[in-house]
Amino acid sequence: MPTAEGWGTGLPHMTIQIPGVQRDTVLEFFSGQSTAARHWFAVSDVLAGLRLWRLAWSLGWLDIRLRYRGSMLGPFWLTISTGVMVGSLGFLYAALWHISVREYLPFLALSQVLWGFLSTLVSDSCTAFTEAEGVIRSVRMPYFVFAMRVLVRNVLVLGHNICVIVAVFLILMIWPGADALLAIPALPLWIVDALALSLLLGGICARFRDIMPIVNSVMMIAFFLSPVIWKPEQLKEGAVWLPFNPFYDMLEIVRAPLLGEAPSILVWVGALGYSAVLWVLAWTFFLRARGRIAFWM
Repeated sequence: MPTAEGWGTGLPHMTIQIPGVQRDTVLEFFSGQSTAARHWFAVSDVLAGLRLWRLAWSLGWLDIRLRYRGSMLGPFWLTISTGVMVGSLGFLYAALWHISVREYLPFLALSQVLWGFLSTLVSDSCTAFTEAEGVIRSVRMPYFVFAMRVLVRNVLVLGHNICVIVAVFLILMIWPGADALLAIPALPLWIVDALALSLLLGGICARFRDIMPIVNSVMMIAFFLSPVIWKPEQLKEGAVWLPFNPFYDMLEIVRAPLLGEAPSILVWVGALGYSAVLWVLAWTFFLRARGRIAFWM
């Protein structure tokens, strides 16, 4: 603040009364917020975002329409490419690894569709805030809306790609049975993790724009280190280390029930543990970064 001697530090709380036509308008500036105040503002942001779920749905749907504008099949082009990949790789790797096509093809279809959702979600989370730069800088809106927007957009694409799984199951005349219901508890966990990931990566990549290429490289490495195109049984004794891979745990709690198997307790413990770590990191970062995101745009 300017003073008679030069520049000095202002008060931690200032209130400015604007004269003239806007005489009733009051601008308040706060600094040095307590932890309780940060929690209150963050919780208010999340609750306000949840109340705007219709807006988040509309934004996600609009993203899909704009992305495939002028296309006859729209997002079904991605479904067709996924189906072609599953069909070609399924017969190829089944022959190379001497695995029955009837056993390997459903596993590959589920793995490819679920991994496609995870990898695209991680990539989109990095741009959750930067792609909405114009809105953030011009309209006061809860940041949680943009996290829900990313989730809605990827869930819509996942809904199209499920057709590949259904087609494989129908062609091979297989059905997981009642064990498929065990995948239902995993869906809320995936949703909450997706929102936490959008808040965390969206804020970090808004501050450091070179983080996104690093994240994409990590996801590429994780693809080969995770049982997506290869089955866990192929590791033999080394399969005991798979629960330490968070991507394996998140995939398995959905994939195993749809293949007619029950996920082990160790897999569920790993999934819940990694999710808890993600929630803590996302919330801690959001508390600190929420008031600065608009200035990072």
